[in-house]
Amino acid sequence: MTEKKDAGPPTISMNPYIFTALLFLFGVWCFYDGWLTTDPEMQEHQLFNRVISFILLPWSVYDFFKVKKKYRTNDDKSEPE
Repeated sequence: MTEKKDAGPPTISMNPYIFTALLFLFGVWCFYDGWLTTDPEMQEHQLFNRVISFILLPWSVYDFFKVKKKYRTNDDKSEPE
């Protein structure tokens, strides 16, 4: 008697650049609120937004190249010789 094992539902794979895009978009939002906006209500949060944009924008660029390098090396390993 052989039993067929049900593979279950297929796994959902997320795009690897989602985190990078979210970092970048939030960094741009903080950059705008910290450096470009003239809204008086945002003046009390100006320093926070400047610091966060200074952290998130370089982090998103670093993460983009890290993910790109990872997937390039994975593709090289999966190619038949």
